[in-house]
Amino acid sequence: MLIYGVGEHSKVIVDCLYSQNTEINGFFDDNVKEMNFGNFDFLGQYQMSILSGKKIIIAIGNNQIRKELSQKITHQIGKVVHSHSCISPFAHIEEGLMILPFAVVQAYTHIGKHVILNTNSTIEHDCNIDNFVHIAPHATLGGGVEIGEGTLIGLSATILPKIKIGKWCVIGAGAVVNKDIPDFCVAYGVPAKIKKNVII
Repeated sequence: MLIYGVGEHSKVIVDCLYSQNTEINGFFDDNVKEMNFGNFDFLGQYQMSILSGKKIIIAIGNNQIRKELSQKITHQIGKVVHSHSCISPFAHIEEGLMILPFAVVQAYTHIGKHVILNTNSTIEHDCNIDNFVHIAPHATLGGGVEIGEGTLIGLSATILPKIKIGKWCVIGAGAVVNKDIPDFCVAYGVPAKIKKNVII
């Protein structure tokens, strides 16, 4: 597996790949000249011709950047699922997914492309998570929740069952969301209230 990005998030992706006994073939990054961790091969800026037969994962936490990079990559996109996560055989997960330790995905949930399910996050049954979403550590989604493209669900946030959260939203750490949230909103608190709009 190739890894795009040498920042903080890539370190936990390395751990996930080790848990799978997956070989790491090297790192790309367009914005640095060298890596400062590990004894892995640093391949420099992304080039489609380098190890073109290998799969790649975009190990960058920023949802917008992850989307932008996904549009220029020609390598086949992989998936990274930590061996200590729990994924229902009846869940559907797409390419680019990164599932960290002790994350749970229950039955009949759909997880879109380039989604991050961080440590100890819980996604209950029948949820629908769109592309480029990041579910932060210890966040919990009740059954039937819908999350729009690019949204960030903060640390330890709780989304009650059947709630719909729009695209490119930010839900603050520790929030309890008991009402639908429209697109491009920042919401936090208990219960969560909309505080401002997100500017993309």
